[in-house]
Amino acid sequence: MTLTGHTVEQARRAVSAELNAANIETPDLDARTLLGGILKLDLTGLMTAYERELNDGEAAELANVVQRRISGEPVARILGCKEFWGLPLALSPATLVPRPDTETAVEAALTALKRNNRSDDRLRIADLGTGTGAILLALLSELPNAEGIGTDINPDALATAQRNAQSLGLGARAAFVQSDYAAALDGPFDLIISNPPYIASGDIDGLALEVRAHDPHVALDGGVDGLDAYRAIVPQARQLLKANGILVVEIGQGQEVDVARIMAAAGLESDGLAIPDINGIGRVLTARNP
Repeated sequence: MTLTGHTVEQARRAVSAELNAANIETPDLDARTLLGGILKLDLTGLMTAYERELNDGEAAELANVVQRRISGEPVARILGCKEFWGLPLALSPATLVPRPDTETAVEAALTALKRNNRSDDRLRIADLGTGTGAILLALLSELPNAEGIGTDINPDALATAQRNAQSLGLGARAAFVQSDYAAALDGPFDLIISNPPYIASGDIDGLALEVRAHDPHVALDGGVDGLDAYRAIVPQARQLLKANGILVVEIGQGQEVDVARIMAAAGLESDGLAIPDINGIGRVLTARNP
């Protein structure tokens, strides 16, 4: 693909056409996002600069990222960042790309705290399997008196989360610890939250190429039945939560009954009703430590 001599608008149209021909699902959006990422321009900036010609370096870089997108690499991976809860987050190969579905877990946690009139308290939060730090940092951005700990088994993920915390001005209230979920933590906590791996091992090969080829498998693979992480996290939460403390977990489609049983067996109280995500799929379960 040759883009030398193209104006910004010509390049946008050419990239969109190329992506459309390759059956990329959202060619117009991806074209704008990639072009904006290369030129460091938002949508308004792209519109304002539509007659500017790309220089040779910009044209070559754009052509390269278009081929990466056609090969199945997600836009967020290509640009190295993703917005979550309105917060710009850097990515690394050790982290999942934060997804809008996971904002349901943040909303559920905030709702549970508000219901108990605890939003203004000096809360202590643990985010298990923190990855980019997305969930913890979203919560800290909404809860100015809270502090939190994010855990991950991968030191590269922890380094990414720490950088995100610092860049968002939340580093003073966020710590990151290498741990197998909560194994290295000391309680008590007011809130424990997690988006753990919940895909059954045998289902990973059937995931979209963008996921199976580019997200770290350790962050996807939930074991034979997809429930291994909950068997670890829920008993840990039972020991670490304060009385009336809250556990919030993201789950896979159709897992609410099994995860609710794990919660009940550990002595946590849950109504077993999964909170739906933006697509109407049951995505989040909450429980209380009695």
